[in-house]
Amino acid sequence: MRIVIAEDLHLLRDGLSLVLSTRGYEIVAAVGSGPELRAALDEHRPDLAIVDVRLPPTYTDEGIKIALEARRKHANLPVLVLSQHVEQLYARELLADGTGGIGYLLKDRVMGGNQFIEAVTCVAGGGTVMDPDVITKLMARNTKRDAVAALTPREQDILTLMAEGLSNTAIADRLVVSEGAVSKHTTNIFLKLDIPQSHDANRRVLAVLAYLDGRKTD
Repeated sequence: MRIVIAEDLHLLRDGLSLVLSTRGYEIVAAVGSGPELRAALDEHRPDLAIVDVRLPPTYTDEGIKIALEARRKHANLPVLVLSQHVEQLYARELLADGTGGIGYLLKDRVMGGNQFIEAVTCVAGGGTVMDPDVITKLMARNTKRDAVAALTPREQDILTLMAEGLSNTAIADRLVVSEGAVSKHTTNIFLKLDIPQSHDANRRVLAVLAYLDGRKTD
């Protein structure tokens, strides 16, 4: 199996290369920046790319953007993403096409010997490997989106107007209902979205954030 590794931390890059090469994998390129990764993928057409999410020169999302680009360009290239944190947007984008050959692991767990090798083998073979923390966060987001979708039409109308910044009084005027009815629906919205009473957070803001998240395209 021919592998390209993109990791800006020199010691981790060397460690990954050593672990894989001693197991018989061929490391055709081990690079430390976004431009180098793109060039290596175009030149070598590897069987698997192992990439960090954030790479020089900007240390934002070069690694995963280039990996997604390569999957479209090179027939769903298998990609195993390594990250310090769970980047939900990109994890969802990796999963979106449903073709497999993708993985998302957190760095503090990648040097676990056999577990890492098993992940590499699975992803290269068209399977899917997700760190438990990634799964937990994706499920939490799906749960919130499902909760927004489960609101009644009237509750969704009120939440939409709430997102526009209207007060309960203004919402009541817009919908031609009593302010008491709006207050009752608002309480139901908070309950359904599992937004508890709190002295530290504005429940309306949290409800609007859930509404906006539910409107995002997967």
